[in-house]
Parts: sequence; structure tokens; C-alpha cells
Amino acid sequence: MPGKKFYTVWRGNETGVFDNWNDCKKAVDGYQGAIYKSFPSEEMAWKAFEGNYAEYMGKDKRQSKLSAAQRKAIGEPIPDSISVDAACSSKTEQMEYRGVDTKSGAEFFRKGPYSGGSNNIGEFLAIVHALAWCKQHNLHRPIYTDSHTAMTWVRNKKAKTKVQPGPNNLELFNLIRRAEKWLRENRWDTPVLKWETEAWGEIPADFGRK
Repeated sequence: MPGKKFYTVWRGNETGVFDNWNDCKKAVDGYQGAIYKSFPSEEMAWKAFEGNYAEYMGKDKRQSKLSAAQRKAIGEPIPDSISVDAACSSKTEQMEYRGVDTKSGAEFFRKGPYSGGSNNIGEFLAIVHALAWCKQHNLHRPIYTDSHTAMTWVRNKKAKTKVQPGPNNLELFNLIRRAEKWLRENRWDTPVLKWETEAWGEIPADFGRK
């Protein structure tokens, strides 16, 4: 059973430390540029709140299993980039995704929750959303994802999900079709890169619910 999480909100409708996800979600919902992160203890959460949020974004609590030489070979992530991620509940199948500034953790977009989804679908939609967002704003910032599957789907311009469409997820499958259509009809030079979790920790767009 996963341990209790505490959520630090540096920027949001309300800031501080929250002891449950629902209260954290209310604090950041609809706030442009929300910055927040989960921690395994209340003490760590308050320490982070009182510090500089940039020091905590994208850093995992786990010790990397890679050697110093391996981490050096991988290098560091590009700060001026966008990181995307998705979260999907195995119990409710409610899925949401978001994109954030890799360096600061500030939220660029967040969508959902959608019913009847999967994590791979969310990752795919997040990448396409980021590609379209970059094109709309005439940006050429790299996009990081920690999903090989989603990268393949984007490259092939087809979401090969095993999730079946039904009455509960019609909205989601409409979004998938729109995303596939956008990929077929648009060209982009924005690189989609793999986030190296073992070297860099959790991706900054992570929802912190693991």
C-alpha cells in the first residue's frame, strides 16, 4: 500500500502544504502557472515550501542506480523545454494530463479528468497537445516524455491503444481522433525527447501519485 503523500503548492489559488490530493487539486485547478509537488512527509513538504521551488522540481526522492559515469554519459535535461506526463487511476479509470516548464515546474496546460482512459492515452494526448501548443505560440522548445509507447504512437501518428471505446469514454476517443488528425495534417520540427528517469528523477510534470 502506497504511503501518505503531502502536497506543496508554491503557486496556486491557495498556497501551502496539503495532506490530500483533493485539497491540492482545488488549490491549483484553473490557476495559470500553478507550481506544486508531492512529498513523502509533512516535514519535507514544509521545508520545500519555505525554500526555492526550482530546487525541487524534477528531483526524485529515490537514489539513482546509475553510476556517476553513466549519469555523465546521459548528460542533463535541457532546461528551456516542456515536460509532459499523465496520471490514470486503476480504480476509476479517470485520466488527466499536463505540460509544465521543465525548469520552473510552472504549468502550461492541464486537461481532464476523462473517463475510461489509460496512462498511455494520456501520455499520447499530452505530447500532441504540447506539439500543437508550441506551434500555436511559435516556440521550438523540446518536449520531454517518460513514455516510449507514447513517443511511438506520435511517430506513427496512431494511438494503438487496447482500450475499447464505449459510452463512458466517447469524449476521450474524440480527442484521440482529433490528435491523430492533427498529426497527419501538420508538420513540426519540435523534438520529442525521452526523459531519463533513472538519471534525472521523476519528470517535472509528474502528478506525484505513485
